[in-house]
Amino acid sequence: MAETPTEWLPPVAPEPQPADQAFGEKRRRGGGILAALAVLAAKGKALLLLLPKLKLLTTSGSMLVSIGAYTLIWGWQFAVGFVALLFVHEMGHVIQLRREGIKASAPVFIPFMGAVVWAKQLGGNALAEARVGLAGPVLGSIGAALCLPLFFLTDNNLFRALAFTGFFLNLFNLVPVVPFDGGRAMAAMVPAMWFVGLAMVVAAIFIFPNPILFLFLLFGVTETWRRWKALKAGGPEQQSYYAVSRRGRVLVAIVYLGLIAALIGGMYATHLVRHIP
Repeated sequence: MAETPTEWLPPVAPEPQPADQAFGEKRRRGGGILAALAVLAAKGKALLLLLPKLKLLTTSGSMLVSIGAYTLIWGWQFAVGFVALLFVHEMGHVIQLRREGIKASAPVFIPFMGAVVWAKQLGGNALAEARVGLAGPVLGSIGAALCLPLFFLTDNNLFRALAFTGFFLNLFNLVPVVPFDGGRAMAAMVPAMWFVGLAMVVAAIFIFPNPILFLFLLFGVTETWRRWKALKAGGPEQQSYYAVSRRGRVLVAIVYLGLIAALIGGMYATHLVRHIP
């Protein structure tokens, strides 16, 4: 995984064994790619308009194709774990959509672009949209945390790296701009934070230059402008959609900020220190 957006001060770790050094070298080489993939995995749904034919693929078949593609970069063991983490995250959205009474497809995986879930809407109001958006990182964070018992039982750094990757993936999803999950949460809290999220995406492009990130920035700018313009127009439909009670905003804020704190703590605890001679 690439360096995180925040400087970390991890505890001093013992000198790694040769196997750990090889694993760390592989992480370093794939760091830039993984950072871009984390962004893409975060919201592959944004490409639905460009990839409508993906409905023909099955969940299991697309998972196998994605595992094969990621195996070329990280090896099959990490690839299986990474796709499993994506699946858990997306199932969080699926479960909550169905709880909201909205028909949702099973996740379909797109190699190097994450996974997508189809639904006609994200809820009848901004609070429902926030619940759907945050359900992915909530379940995804639990999935990443479940890698830790496997690490403690096996002392295999593969599971520690998967936990770190899962924490980072879900944290990046909380960037406060649509189509990221954090942007969904902001719809119920402070929609103006979408512009802060756009600035964060621009910063990510400078840190991890990648043409795909420009597509996400373009989509984010388009969607943010569309929604902000409609919000400011102040029609009855928009007023009803964004009419969230103070209690609802507080609950969303607690979950959102709690997730950020927990994920930062998880990344700190699972960060692998690499010693360079």
